[in-house]
Amino acid sequence: MPNFTSRRAASVPESVFLLMDQAKARRRSSGGDLIDLSIGSSDLPPPREAMEALAEAALDPKTYGYCLKSCTRPFLEAATDWFARRFGVRFDPDTEALTLIGTQEGLGHLLLAVLDPGDVLLLPEVAYPSYWGAAAVAQAEPYPLPLDADYRPVLEAPKEVLKRAKALLLNFPNNPTAAVADRAYFERALAFAEEHDLLVIHDNPYVDFLFEGEALPLLAVEGARARAVELFSFSKSYHLGGVRLGFILGNAEAIAALERVKAPIDFNQYAGILRMGIRALELPLERIRRDVQVFKKRRDALLAALRRHGIVLPAPKASLYLWMPLPKGMDDVAFALRLAEEAGVALAPGQGFGPGGKGYVRFALVQPPEVLEEAARRIAAFLD
Repeated sequence: MPNFTSRRAASVPESVFLLMDQAKARRRSSGGDLIDLSIGSSDLPPPREAMEALAEAALDPKTYGYCLKSCTRPFLEAATDWFARRFGVRFDPDTEALTLIGTQEGLGHLLLAVLDPGDVLLLPEVAYPSYWGAAAVAQAEPYPLPLDADYRPVLEAPKEVLKRAKALLLNFPNNPTAAVADRAYFERALAFAEEHDLLVIHDNPYVDFLFEGEALPLLAVEGARARAVELFSFSKSYHLGGVRLGFILGNAEAIAALERVKAPIDFNQYAGILRMGIRALELPLERIRRDVQVFKKRRDALLAALRRHGIVLPAPKASLYLWMPLPKGMDDVAFALRLAEEAGVALAPGQGFGPGGKGYVRFALVQPPEVLEEAARRIAAFLD
């Protein structure tokens, strides 16, 4: 039999979320209802201004050609202006910014651009699933960093690992743990990267999802642009997950390498979607924070409901997730599959997020409070 699968493709880890999708399908096919809290996709509508910009662009024939670099410049100007307004640091839209077809695409191509086969990528032992797959496609060797009591990666590794390490991948506010990083942690990360000559990659789709105050971007820390890049997404702040739009800012050399890798693969995002993004970035911050408060109310409702049923969890400060440890010795994949099929509640099993996720499940706050309360009741009954 011929083999049409490359070693690169074969190395991509299998997803436990495929098993979850099958379990959800079995629940629905049996006629049972399902409360799906397994996918972190915002259920709020996009801003009307952004949708109107896309509608206008759809009727403009000029938006349907290939969108080369010059076509993206208005969007990159809007992105760098947004960062300067919010965080007081200005980046060059020509050399320190690049459009992404979603940050998941951006990260995958970035690892291809900055890592060679066999290079070590340092990343948290609990991390967004696509990080592990992107490392495999780049033929990099992921080295999981253990987490501290605040779910932040401990910035240490054996000397033989650090000699081969080329990049450190971080994500705050974090998916799935909801951990946050302060200026002091980012300063330590940058000093660690300086000591070991690493590029710091900060994936920051939840920049607006801090329930009190504001989440600090890595690039707002003095000196970060010398060896860091940061990826931003429209999926969470603007509820635009399906349009696949993002951008990257930071170190010019790393961004130039990413642009070279992307050049033979894509012609950038549709111009109408870029116009949509520009309109979104111009929205007042108060509008974004108002939407974030919706998720805070959901967090509070779910925590209170779980507490009434004897499950006590700390309140996360950010993101749209709860990260819950299961009773000792319980297999998170088996628990999540049975919970979906038998109780009609779908959660994300922790093993899908890496070796440190064993024994945990993730809740996504993507349902109204009354639905989350019913989910808590079903989970408590199932555990009993």
